[in-house]
Amino acid sequence: MHLTFWDWSVIAGYFLINFLIGLWYRRRATGSTEEFFVSGRNVSWWLAGTSMVATTFAADTPLAVTGLVASYGIAGNWLWWNMLFSNMLTVFFFARLWRRAGVMTDIELTELRYGGKPAAFLRGFRALYLGLPINCIILGWVNLAMVKILLIIFPGLQFPSLGVTDPKIAALCVVFGIMLLTAFISTLSGLWGVLVTDLFQFVLKMSMVIVLAYYAVKAAGGMEVMQAKLQALDVAKGGQGSILSFTPDIGSLWMPMIAFFCYLFVNWWATWYPGSEPGGGGYVAQRIFCAKDEKNSLMATLWFSIAHYALRPWPWILTALASLVLYPTLADRESGFVKTIVDPNVFPPALAGLMIAAFAAAYMSTVATQLNWGASYLINDFYRRFLVKTREEKHYVHAAQIATVVLMLASSVVTYYQDTISGAWKFLMAVGAGTGSIFILRWFWWRINALSEVAAMLASFVVSMGLQYVGKFDSNDPRQFAWTVLITVMASTCVWLATMYLTPPENQSTLLNFYRRVRPSPTLWGPIAKAAPEITPKRDELQNLADWASGCVMIYLALFGIGKIIFGHWQLGLSLLAVSCLAGGFLFWHLGRRGWQVLGDAAPETKAP
Repeated sequence: MHLTFWDWSVIAGYFLINFLIGLWYRRRATGSTEEFFVSGRNVSWWLAGTSMVATTFAADTPLAVTGLVASYGIAGNWLWWNMLFSNMLTVFFFARLWRRAGVMTDIELTELRYGGKPAAFLRGFRALYLGLPINCIILGWVNLAMVKILLIIFPGLQFPSLGVTDPKIAALCVVFGIMLLTAFISTLSGLWGVLVTDLFQFVLKMSMVIVLAYYAVKAAGGMEVMQAKLQALDVAKGGQGSILSFTPDIGSLWMPMIAFFCYLFVNWWATWYPGSEPGGGGYVAQRIFCAKDEKNSLMATLWFSIAHYALRPWPWILTALASLVLYPTLADRESGFVKTIVDPNVFPPALAGLMIAAFAAAYMSTVATQLNWGASYLINDFYRRFLVKTREEKHYVHAAQIATVVLMLASSVVTYYQDTISGAWKFLMAVGAGTGSIFILRWFWWRINALSEVAAMLASFVVSMGLQYVGKFDSNDPRQFAWTVLITVMASTCVWLATMYLTPPENQSTLLNFYRRVRPSPTLWGPIAKAAPEITPKRDELQNLADWASGCVMIYLALFGIGKIIFGHWQLGLSLLAVSCLAGGFLFWHLGRRGWQVLGDAAPETKAP
């Protein structure tokens, strides 16, 4: 791809805007760790929610979606579409509970919910485990996507003056440079800078992928011609189910019955995955902590779910479908998305600079969040908790800045050894299988203790790794992936239940402190609720369940309705959107009727000790 002076000016202007945003928020963000990691808990829902959407729109995501569509058709996206069920649990069951907890990270909740040495061990272990290896795997696949993109855009990339002649190493150097700038902005401005740059980056990258989808479909012959060619391709492959179908053909090669069962009835509540954690967590929880109040935390997660699942997928999918028509023999199907950009017969060369800036935005928005989020674990939940406890706030802010740089360097090494993006997705899903149930139940059942959570994590990891590396279960095979998840869930559940019943419950004072602060539904908190008669939270499980169901119907039907209209099925598409609007109308009426403070129990602002 040949870049003009105008293209380079656009790219330079993009980076300059990000740098200026970082400078603007420098003083505000570095005054304390609370400002650095949770923006002083004073963020509006639209900014917090948009930041969640921007974070999940990484450079890797459209490439992974392209690979899924190429292998399994549109319905291949159920690998992540099923996680809407989990996200909506966070919206209506957990967002307000997280906000009431007053913690700085989701891991800090460990020593609010549990007590003693097991809780301290669990907090420290999770801080290191999630902050370093897991976070570096996530950063690694995001870096890998940028490496793939650069190698396609600049196939002969080299830096001979630096002795770098291997294109992959040269691409890694460029990615490292962009990450260095991202880390600088993140260390300069903390979460405030991340949130505001996320907003700018999301508008840019969403606009450009819509433009790309338009030109890609046009190059494939237009919507009707493209659909006809795709159906012909499907027949040529043996007709394993329509590539344009929104739902899988049960029993097909990629969606056997066991896989369908796993995705729709187990995976979304039983598996830990970044951004879709059962019970909430990770950077989604971080955005909840930074929201102004409970209403803003609920609205932020609701807006994230709508934008993430209903609005954003179609430009990616359309470009992926067009790439199948334009490049039917392409070996690396994930790269088809980028091929449409560098092909002058598809994408106007005059927009090259804007598109490269959009990919940089997709990359930087995710990396900035992962660096800030990972540093919050390492500093707040390990360094400050266990190593250096009594220093001034400035010291911990500086320590967080150093931790950000360490994460950047470690993730660069991990990137070199990763091969596929969707493979890394499935690896994390398999490793996290089985822990979701305890992350949900710890909010609602007083008997859950720290040792049972430790047991769940260890059992999930050991069983999953044993199945994959000893039992040779292939996560790329749908049946074997499904059995990996199901066996891991069953084994880890048995382990943590046995551990819970064989060990004593948490100290009553610890449970009382948690119950008074968070005010969960008292249904499964019997003895603790009796000991705190002054706390009268509502038994609102059925109301939350009704909101959850309405939200899922609203978003899924909006997703399918928009898709049907795009493919020319106006009557069905409009009908689906009409029902989606009815579900949304009921949802907002019901929330308003319940009271937006959710939903009834206002409480003074609290902070975890």
